[in-house]
Amino acid sequence: MSDESLTTQEILLDNEEDARKVEEALNESGETTMEIPAEMPVLPVRDIVVFNYMILPLFVGREKSVAAVDAALNSNRFITILTQRDENVDEPGPDDLYDVGTVAMIMRMLKMPDGRLKVLVQGVSRAKVLEFTSTEPHIQARVETLPEPEIEDLSLEQIALMRAAKEQSEKILSLRGISPSDIMAVLNNVNDPGRLADLIASNLRLSQQDAQAILEERDPMRRLSLVNDQLVRELELATMQAKIQSSAKEGMDKAQKDFFLREQMKAIRKELGEEGEESEEFEQLQEALDKAGLPKDVKKEADKQLKRLTSMHPDSSEATVVRTYLDWLIELPWKKTSRDRLDIKKAHTILDEDHYDLQKVKDRILEYLSVRKLNPKMKGPILCFVGPPGVGKTSLGRSIARALNRKFVRMSLGGMRDEAEIRGHRRTYIGSMPGRIIQSIKQAGTRNPVIMLDEIDKIGTDFRGDPSSALLEVLDPEQNHSFSDHYLNVPFDLSKVMFVCTANVLDTIPSALLDRMETIQIPGYTEQEKIKIAKRYILPRQAETNGLKPEDVDISESALSRLVREYTREAGLRNLERQVGSVFRKLARRKAEGEKGPFKVTPTSLHKLLGAPTFLDEEREKELPPGVAVGLAWTPYGGEILHIEASTMPGKGHLTLTGKLGDVMKESAQAAMTYARARAETLDIDPQFFEKRDIHIHVPAGATPKDGPSAGIALVTALVSALSGKPIYSELAMTGEITLRGRVLPVGGIKEKILAAVAHGMKEVAIPKQNKKDLEDVPAELRRKLKIRYIEHIDEIWPAAWHMEVKK
Repeated sequence: MSDESLTTQEILLDNEEDARKVEEALNESGETTMEIPAEMPVLPVRDIVVFNYMILPLFVGREKSVAAVDAALNSNRFITILTQRDENVDEPGPDDLYDVGTVAMIMRMLKMPDGRLKVLVQGVSRAKVLEFTSTEPHIQARVETLPEPEIEDLSLEQIALMRAAKEQSEKILSLRGISPSDIMAVLNNVNDPGRLADLIASNLRLSQQDAQAILEERDPMRRLSLVNDQLVRELELATMQAKIQSSAKEGMDKAQKDFFLREQMKAIRKELGEEGEESEEFEQLQEALDKAGLPKDVKKEADKQLKRLTSMHPDSSEATVVRTYLDWLIELPWKKTSRDRLDIKKAHTILDEDHYDLQKVKDRILEYLSVRKLNPKMKGPILCFVGPPGVGKTSLGRSIARALNRKFVRMSLGGMRDEAEIRGHRRTYIGSMPGRIIQSIKQAGTRNPVIMLDEIDKIGTDFRGDPSSALLEVLDPEQNHSFSDHYLNVPFDLSKVMFVCTANVLDTIPSALLDRMETIQIPGYTEQEKIKIAKRYILPRQAETNGLKPEDVDISESALSRLVREYTREAGLRNLERQVGSVFRKLARRKAEGEKGPFKVTPTSLHKLLGAPTFLDEEREKELPPGVAVGLAWTPYGGEILHIEASTMPGKGHLTLTGKLGDVMKESAQAAMTYARARAETLDIDPQFFEKRDIHIHVPAGATPKDGPSAGIALVTALVSALSGKPIYSELAMTGEITLRGRVLPVGGIKEKILAAVAHGMKEVAIPKQNKKDLEDVPAELRRKLKIRYIEHIDEIWPAAWHMEVKK
């Protein structure tokens, strides 16, 4: 038979021959006709005692226990069952087992889908362990069977004891509402006191100690006397229970009903031997709830749930749900807060240690601390750092927490689509749990941590809800003092939490959510800033990461400058860190091969360590052909330059646009075309040109989507250059939106665009005049490298474009 059938069909024995052997081994009375071996495997069991003639199923899952069953099945099917002294021991040894147990025969065996075995055993004889002979791969013992003493003639006292045991068993069954006829028919046919004692004891709910004491008693009459004592106790409990139930039916008020339920529950637990453990657990829960500092309404709900829990069966699934809920209420920091460090100078020092520059962010944090010092009851601000990847947005959160002396928890929102991730699942669902906000509060252990909501611009939406809408309550200082999580279903105060969000762009953040946050732009770094950051933070960190000491490496500033200029051009620092790491790994290899330092890195040796430069200034064309202009663009990853190309061909004045342009950029091209036609004479363009030629405008990197109004001025310049045949100055880059009248309107991302122009070796930049105020964010050293022209009308670009005045 296949292994698959073992999971769905019970196998009595391996084959018909084994079935015949078991039938021969056990006679009709359950006694064995085979000789019991002196040595056999031992099967340890928890919280159960197996008696003679008792037939019961056992689940076997421990590795040694499975090995013991296999050994018994491979020999004569006899196995000694011993009870553990402590049921909490997972791998019991000889010292953990009682010496007296029961020899049993394995009658049936079933392999479960989870790898466990289900075996049906029947006790055949008491036995005492003489010696444990081995413990691997299973416990093996030499045993001595304890045969029943034969009683030929029963005395009147013995007969009376047997009759009393049977009568009390019948009364107990009647009080429990169980029909005693079938069971009493079996008991009345038993005339042996020892067998009667074992039969009754195997069906009583005895504690492990009481059952073991009965098993170890060899004298049948004394054993029956012990069982009779347990029957008397059980009868008293059953009588009390019946009395309570009877009085409850006569009608009672709420106090009587509560008393009845409690007494009935106590009687049940006492009978099961669980009274002490459950009562102790409820007392511990009540004590923990009292110490948790719960608000009044939360305490009321917690007491209600604890009261429900006391009336449930401890192993029911609903009890598990309620117990887990109470654990969450206990572990949340309802009152615990960390004390803010309100030393402004100390906080300033910490922020300067962790990050270079970023003055706006540091000033905002110090302002918060100052206000907090003057007004301790202020609500936590919602800051949102916006900028390209790698500029230090996430690490700023850790620095803020360190400066404030608060706990820090980071929570990534990228790709989140389920509203329950924020608000939690309702307790009616299987596997429900609180949302990520409450989980973060629990993780922090205080109610005023710094929680970093990373990538808030990358939240999704689907049929499971809108997480960004769920965040509206979280991030509103006027609402989050009573934030309600679906799992807790009680308000939790988030007003003391300082939320810090990060985003690459603001466009994808819903306006209602953006309105609740204070945005702080973090642009990219200049070459000089990157060099200073590398010296202060990146070089020491990479030296430690690669097993080098700071004195092992000597990188000159010129080499560092070349590395920044020729191998990295992104706005952030991640690629710079990777390139520095690559240099240090190669130096670490040289040191590991026995070469002694210090290792000097010069501009010349940098090429050997990193290969050919990734970016070269020579890539920029020294002279541009007519129809090509250099535009400046902003991306979520920093500034970029765009070569916008315009070309003419025989035709009828049609305009073709390529390069995967968005609607706004296409409209800018149409506006540029209209302006060029309207100003044809002024711009030295043949007025009949548009009737004889078609125009094609293309923006390279055609696979990359492009959109936005910033390329308007560059589109006009490229188009006029193509139509007039005049080349544009190759070291001029430009940005700005245009109108049909030729006005140049302001655009965003000026600092990033200036950075891109410097990185690509441009010497002049034309920007809208209204963007002059944005140059305050551009370092002076960067402005000194460029000649910046402020353009208010498109006609002002031509002197810079081809170094000559146009006709007025």
